[in-house]
Amino acid sequence: MRISYFCSEMISINDLTFLIGSRALYDEANWHIKPGDRVGLIGANGTGKSTLLKIIVGEYAPSSGSISMAKDLKIGYLNQDLLSYESHHTILHVAMEAFERQNQLHDEIEELLKKIETDYSEETLYKLSDKQQEFEALDGYNIEYRANEILAGLGFSTEDQHRPLNTFSGGWRMRVMLAKILLQTPDILLLDEPTNHMDLPSIKWLENYLSGFEGAIVIVSHDRYFLDKIVRKTVESRKGKLTVYAGNYSFYVEEKSLRGEIQKGEFKNQQAKIKQEERLIERFKAKASKAKMAQSRMKALDKMERVEDVDDDNPTVNFSFKFSKPSGRHVVKVEHATKSYPNIDILENADGLIEKGDKIALIGANGKGKSTLLRMIAGTEGFSGKIETGHNVTTTFFAQHQLESLHLDNTILEELQAFAPKHTDTELRSILGCFLFTGDDVFKKIKVLSGGEKSRVALAKSLTTDSNFLILDEPTNHLDIQSVNILIQALQQYEGTFISVSHDRYFLDNVANKIWFIEEEKIKEYPGTYAEYEEWNSKRVIPTPKPIPVKQAEEKKPKAAEPLPLNTQQQLKKLNDKLKRIEEEISAFELSVKAVELELANEDIYSNKHKLEEANKRYLAEKTLLDHAQKTWEELAGEIMELEG
Repeated sequence: MRISYFCSEMISINDLTFLIGSRALYDEANWHIKPGDRVGLIGANGTGKSTLLKIIVGEYAPSSGSISMAKDLKIGYLNQDLLSYESHHTILHVAMEAFERQNQLHDEIEELLKKIETDYSEETLYKLSDKQQEFEALDGYNIEYRANEILAGLGFSTEDQHRPLNTFSGGWRMRVMLAKILLQTPDILLLDEPTNHMDLPSIKWLENYLSGFEGAIVIVSHDRYFLDKIVRKTVESRKGKLTVYAGNYSFYVEEKSLRGEIQKGEFKNQQAKIKQEERLIERFKAKASKAKMAQSRMKALDKMERVEDVDDDNPTVNFSFKFSKPSGRHVVKVEHATKSYPNIDILENADGLIEKGDKIALIGANGKGKSTLLRMIAGTEGFSGKIETGHNVTTTFFAQHQLESLHLDNTILEELQAFAPKHTDTELRSILGCFLFTGDDVFKKIKVLSGGEKSRVALAKSLTTDSNFLILDEPTNHLDIQSVNILIQALQQYEGTFISVSHDRYFLDNVANKIWFIEEEKIKEYPGTYAEYEEWNSKRVIPTPKPIPVKQAEEKKPKAAEPLPLNTQQQLKKLNDKLKRIEEEISAFELSVKAVELELANEDIYSNKHKLEEANKRYLAEKTLLDHAQKTWEELAGEIMELEG
């Protein structure tokens, strides 16, 4: 690999080709990263995003082409390989390894201080003074504070920071490595799936931190909300090329659609022209007087630069999920549930109710008991209290450990055939097609699949069950953005009930109609979407647990939840009925607004002043009604939350 140095750009990728066997992962790709760039590197799994980062840092050599970078460029590179890093040192010590020069100076100063006890020479004193001045200039006295601050932001308590790294799970180790990289204050951060294994509070902390980071950032991520918050430019890795879009992920989606429409039009026009030329050539090539003209047109046709047709990158789910028996009204009832582990209480005397049609997102920080509660509902985790499933409820539980239960020697199709014998091969192949397994892909052995592909197979299996209640623990792990979109469509069409834990906010916002969270060892509920919950949550005062005196703690006993007074229950019923009617009105107003927006998007309307004025009036009227209905909904939801306590 040829590396040159220059100042106008941090990194320049020129005509990069990278071969895996005979397949070109990149084919003469180009990309220039400038100071201050904040880039989201996106693309389907297998398009080479992580590989490209490894090429940039020199772990892989390109087959041809060059990478140029600015002199003395300091790169901070976070990748999933760091999960295997081992150390017996505390995580605070590991994070502070970022300060190489400061640590070296600290050790030298300690030696000089010992030496000065017996050696009072000027040379020793001058050396000590020089080292101390350099240490102070490098902010050496604050490095532990800075390490504390970043580790705390990533979810580590003060006690955690003094535990050895090798006592933490892989996901927590990755956070330590991220802290170490952030403390190195690099010129450019290359972050490969930085939010993997992070809970929502840590993701939000990282968003805030990166928003203030002064260097350049390149992020590979499947979290589109995270990308929207951080990046100002999007680069798509696709078909061996790198295409730049001048905006965040949402901008990319709109811009790509627009470019696709233009390309589709150009393709159709060119195809029509080609057919016309082919007809002319066919007609005149046999005539001696026209043969020369026909030959000339044939050469021109061969030289024509062909416009490619637009591939559909957003497949839609085109099958319905059916179950033989609908459930009763009450799907799951949690009563007086109490669960704890050594040193941590999860639930105490908690109640909750899942009703038919509920699409629940269970959210919160890691360690709060989300997965534990799912296992309790699924019946695979012990606890005290009672959890009852209702009439005709049939359950499927999806969790990451189920990937290990896939039969490695089966093909993908065989795996689904064994699990769902009532479905025909055509139906199963249709389902697998929706999860991006098309053509001969269905005959791949499970053992050769990547983690993301195995996850898609396990999800496809879950959705072929005859279950009217799904329990989903981190279903979006290992899925790329395209696969997450497919899962969203599948769950939007699913007519049963489900509860899901996920840290993907886009996924939660598009599938959930209720939010559950664990607070003060109780199951709390918010009756709305994730975005609405976030807005409500940002305005409230979150209760902090008060320390309990030892004597009081000894006397504390589980207390039965008191039922709400009858008049409060009646009020709640009326408010919930109103809320439901308002929700229906909002849906109708949204459709009306969308219809007028489509009308205004039609260029023809701008040539007719009267039609344009009418459309604008209707838009303003429908938008006003929609805004009023949404405001009413918020007020009702607030009243309901207050009554429910």
